[in-house]
Amino acid sequence: MKVDARSAARILREPGALRVILLHGDDTGLVRERARTAALAVAPDLDDPFRVAVLDRDAPDRLEEEVFALSLTGGRRVVWVRDATDAMTAPLKHCLGQPSDTLVIVEAPGLASRSRLRTLVEAHAEAAAIACYPEEGRALEASIRQMLAAEEIRIDPDALSWFAGLLGPDRAATRGEVEKLALYAGRGGQLSLDDVRTCIGDAAGVSLEDAAFAATAGDRAAADTAIERALAEGTSPIAIARSLLSHLHRLRRARIAMDSGQSRADAMRGLRPPVFFKRTEAFGQALSLWTADRLMDAAEQTQHLERECKQTGAPDLTLCRRHIARLAGTAMMLRRER
Repeated sequence: MKVDARSAARILREPGALRVILLHGDDTGLVRERARTAALAVAPDLDDPFRVAVLDRDAPDRLEEEVFALSLTGGRRVVWVRDATDAMTAPLKHCLGQPSDTLVIVEAPGLASRSRLRTLVEAHAEAAAIACYPEEGRALEASIRQMLAAEEIRIDPDALSWFAGLLGPDRAATRGEVEKLALYAGRGGQLSLDDVRTCIGDAAGVSLEDAAFAATAGDRAAADTAIERALAEGTSPIAIARSLLSHLHRLRRARIAMDSGQSRADAMRGLRPPVFFKRTEAFGQALSLWTADRLMDAAEQTQHLERECKQTGAPDLTLCRRHIARLAGTAMMLRRER
């Protein structure tokens, strides 16, 4: 059966009579995290060799042997298959045709939508296929809150919004940054915007902010330096596009407020989260250069950049560098026209 996003967490915590859970999608970190959650629901000790067997993509011939092996210490067994391909379809189908209480967890992050393995699992009543795609927006913020809540840590809304805007599309990287925040705050703590900035001030997301603010203020040299630093720190091109888009939307909201009669300072103060005090000069410079219409055009171009970066084989790093240069060039042109 095909599991929707709302039911995924419940099924992973309580697999019940399911015999197969297939995890597929673009977010490899989320695939691994969900596989671990499902495995722990059945076998609390993942190092127990009598209850947990881990197979790689090159071992489809061992699947049947492990599925029907007896648990010498009692309890249900888990067979955890990593990096699976369609080569696992035939042995998995044979196993589903015979009785067993073993739970087979299949990680297949690169599986195509029309793959035979997905078709098999989605059509079987005792199997579940769960898509694992990068979270964004409110879904990402909800996940961050949930991770922090496990340590009884609260986070201010503006801090959460700022933090979520920095994160890339990989769940493993997100959890790493959240764990850093949890260690900083301590169990039962409270995180403000300043706390979050202090804690992850050396993260790639700060380089992203540097690139966005410098580009829209027309500082080409600083924008180029910042984007190279962000890429060197492992920031994905999609994360770069999303960070730029968030910055452009904030600029446009403030620009519209100014066009309605507010002063530049009041328009900036009205944003949530507020502009960080160390960024106000660059933000104000950009507001004096860009019109609301030009900011909308830049946002649409940035959305197009994200779509291009998602295309298989796209030169995404080059596209990001070129886009940053184009934004900075536009800002420089607007400055000359003033």
